[in-house]
Amino acid sequence: MPPTARLLSCRVLDTVHQPIRQAKFEVTDPIGRRVVSGETDPYGGFTAAMPEGEYRLSVSAEGYAPFHGATLVGDPAQPGTAEIVLDSVEPPVLPQPGHWELDPTHSSIGFTAKHIGFARIHGRFTTFAGAVRIAERMEDSSMHVIIDAASIDTGLRMRDDHLRSADFLDAARYPTVEFYSERFIHRSGSRWAVAGALTLHGVSRSVTLDTQYLGVGTGLEGEPRAACRATAELHREDFTLNWQSMLAQGIAAIGSSVEVALDVQIVHKA
Repeated sequence: MPPTARLLSCRVLDTVHQPIRQAKFEVTDPIGRRVVSGETDPYGGFTAAMPEGEYRLSVSAEGYAPFHGATLVGDPAQPGTAEIVLDSVEPPVLPQPGHWELDPTHSSIGFTAKHIGFARIHGRFTTFAGAVRIAERMEDSSMHVIIDAASIDTGLRMRDDHLRSADFLDAARYPTVEFYSERFIHRSGSRWAVAGALTLHGVSRSVTLDTQYLGVGTGLEGEPRAACRATAELHREDFTLNWQSMLAQGIAAIGSSVEVALDVQIVHKA
C-alpha cells in the first residue's frame, strides 16, 4: 500500500448481525465524485485503500433500507473495521391471483446492441401482446408474450428494413418472437427470476429475465395494475442470427450480444 494511503474497512450486517453479501457500496468525495465502489464479500465486508480525508459512504442491498453517511478515512479515533447495520424493508405486495394482460400502451420492449465496437444502437418493438396467470403461490405463475418481429424500430428506416430481412430476423418466415415461462423464482426482496423459453428466428433457447417487481396500483379507471422491470442478455449466434460485416482492423460492425430491457404494466381481467 502506498505510504500516503489509508484503509477504509467496513462490514455490512442485517439487524440480527448476519453478513449481507453483494451489498453495493460507493465512496464519494465532498463534491460528489466517485472514489471507489463495489460489492461486499461473502462475509459482508469490503476494504478500500484511499487518500486520507473526509468522504461520503453509501451502502444498498436488495430488501434493505439504504445507508448514507460521512466517514473520515485516516482518523486515529476510528481504528479497526466499522459495522453498518441495514434495516430490512417489506417487499411490495404481490398481485392477486387470476388472469392479467400486458398493457402495450404503458409497456415497452427495448434492446441495445454494440455498433462498430464502441457505439450503441438502441431499438424497440412497437407491437406486442401478452398474458400472465398469477397463481395462489407466486412461484407457480406463468406468462406468455408474443412480439411482432416486423415492428422493430431503431429510428432509421434503412437499418430497420435490413433487420427485418433474411440477414437477421427474417420476419417474412418468422413473423413472431415468443417468450413463455412457468418458473417464477424469488431471489430476495422485490427481485425475481423469470425463467422460460424464448423463440426467435425459429430457434428456442432458455432465457432468464432478471426482474424487479415494482408493486401494485390502481389505474385511472380503477382497474388493478402491477408493474415490473426486467433485463436479459442474448447472444445472436444462439438464435442463428449470424450475419456480420467486418470493418477495418477486424472490428465487427455489430456486436454478438444484445441487451434486452422491458418495462411492463399488467392489468387484471375478471
